[in-house]
Parts: sequence; C-alpha cells; structure tokens
Amino acid sequence: SYVEQIRLCTVLEDGADQLAVLGHIMPATYEGRPDADSVLSHPQIMLGQVSQFLSLASGNPQRLQERAKLAQVTGALQRTQVELSRMLEHNPLTPEHLVKVQRDRQFAAQVISDVLAELQEKGTFQSLLLAVQAEKERKAHLHDIIVREEEGRRRTRALQRQLLDIRKEKELELQKREEMIAHMKDQLQEMKAKTGLEGKYVKSSAELQVYQGQKLNGHAEQQLQEQIQRLQDKIDQETRVHIEMESFLKEHQNRLEEKLEVWMERYERDIEAKQQELNLLKSNKTSNLTRLQELAKQYRECEQVVIEDRVEKEKARKQREQEETEHRAAVKIQSWWRGTLVRRGLGPFQKGKKGKGKEKGGGKKKRKKK
Repeated sequence: SYVEQIRLCTVLEDGADQLAVLGHIMPATYEGRPDADSVLSHPQIMLGQVSQFLSLASGNPQRLQERAKLAQVTGALQRTQVELSRMLEHNPLTPEHLVKVQRDRQFAAQVISDVLAELQEKGTFQSLLLAVQAEKERKAHLHDIIVREEEGRRRTRALQRQLLDIRKEKELELQKREEMIAHMKDQLQEMKAKTGLEGKYVKSSAELQVYQGQKLNGHAEQQLQEQIQRLQDKIDQETRVHIEMESFLKEHQNRLEEKLEVWMERYERDIEAKQQELNLLKSNKTSNLTRLQELAKQYRECEQVVIEDRVEKEKARKQREQEETEHRAAVKIQSWWRGTLVRRGLGPFQKGKKGKGKEKGGGKKKRKKK
C-alpha cells in the first residue's frame, strides 16, 4: 500500500543517511587514533535497518514470495556482517580493512539508494535482489580465479618436484662417471706397472691408450656439465617466460577489448562503404563486360600473331641448328681426312721416294684408300 511504501522509504532514507555519516566518521586519517575503535559499532546500523525493512515488508500478505527472497538476502547480509566483524576483531584499523569497510559501505549505500528510488517510482524492490545476485556472481568469479591460481601452484610444485628428480638423476649419473674415472685411473696405474716390464713399443702404446681414455672421460664430463648448465638456464628462462607471458596476456586482453570496440565501429562503416562499392560495381558491370569482350577479341588476334611468330622463329632456329650441325660434321670430316693424310704420308705429306716399285705400290695403295 501507499502507507507501507512511505514507511519503507523513510526507513531506507534513514539507513542511507546513517551510512553517509559512517563514511564521514571513518576516513583514512583516523588510523592510529585511540577513539577510532568506537567506529566499529556503526556497521551494525545497516543490519538493524535491513531487519526493520524486513519487518515492515512482512505486513503485506500479498507479497509472500518477495518476502521469502528478501529474507534470503537479509540472511546473506547478516552473514557478511558477521564475517566483517570477525575480520575487524584482530586489527580493525589496517589500511586493507578500512578500504574493505569503505567499499562495503559504498555498496550498501548504492543498493539502498537504488531500492529507495525503485520504491518511490514503482513500489517494488527488485533492484535489491539483482544487486545481491550480481554480488554472488562476482564472488563466484573470484572463487574460480582462486581455484585456477591454486591449480597453477600445484602444477608449479609438480614441475619443481620433477626438476628435483632430474637433478638427482643427473647427480647419480655424474657420480657414476666419477667412479668410472677413478676406475680408469686405477687401470692406468696397472698399465704403467706392466709397461715398465715390457718393451719401449708396448710402453708407448699403453701411454697412448691411457691418454685417449682421459680425453674421452674429460670430454664426457664436460658435456655433462654443459648439459646441467643448459637445463638450469632453461628452467630460469621458463620462469621468466611464464611471468612475461602472464603480463603480456593481460595487456593483450585489454588491448584486444579496446580493438574489438574500434573494429566493430569500423566494421559497420566498412559494411556501408562496401555496399556502396557493390552498387557501383553492379552499375559498371555492363560496361566492363563489353570492354572485356573487346579485349578478348584483341587478345585472340594478338595470340594468333604471337603463335605465327613463334612458328617462324622455331623454323629459323631448327634451320640454324641444322646448319651448325652440318658445319661441325664437315669440320670433323676435314680434320679426320687431314689426320689420315698426315699419319699415312699421303698427298702433300708424302715422304721421300725410295724406288719405283715402292712408288707404284704406294700409288696403288693411295688409290685404294681414296
């Protein structure tokens, strides 16, 4: 009824005024003052005003469901008040507690102001239920963040345990290497004792084998040390990369959110511009199609000319290749004939005459060869 609405508005206005007074009497400058402890009793004002509001709302039997919701909200506020009182028992004037009290006060004052405005305008208090629901969702979100953080810590601890196992394994392997080196040194002493009894050649060979074994062991030990150092560097690098990646992802998320707004505006502008361009392209499509047909006709004519020119060039190239082949063949034949004349002494390369018989015989041979 209108009377109940006025009574509720009066109670809410009183609560809002008292919260405003609480904000003025609990500033950050009151830290360390002995008389600041009396301020801790003022958060009880909000609880008393909410209880009074619940008692007034219970007078209307037509709002049973709304009274049940309001009772749930009041219980949540009571539990929050109890938790706040427990937090303030140990050190109530720390900066974190003062900020928490100030933030809760502002939240309660804002909720009361919204409920008061809604009661004055519509006669309902749905904004109170919505505010409490939003606060519950925010706390659930914070709880999810804490769970993910704990999961990350457990994963980090698992990786650290794995790193310790790898270190122990490498230390055992290094110890085995050292034992192998000691064993090789013992073998070296035995070999020196034996080589003292043998000849100079056997002694030199044994010393060479010992030197080679020392070089191999030293190289293996150096490789293990370098591998340990590389693993340590990788661990440090992974830690730095994790921290940098976390900060980068947060910054990148903020930038992406800003870019998303900019790109949405740009998307709308581009859609309008592209629509205009599409209309312009549709209007130019007919003229471009006609020009394309003309260009296709010119292209076919040019292509025919190019094909004919290529055919003529191919014929000329084959003709040149044939002439070059014939020229090379003629040169080879001439070279072969001249070599034959020189080797057999024919023609201008004949040797001195030794007799008629020989000359006749040589003439016959020459004619036969020709």
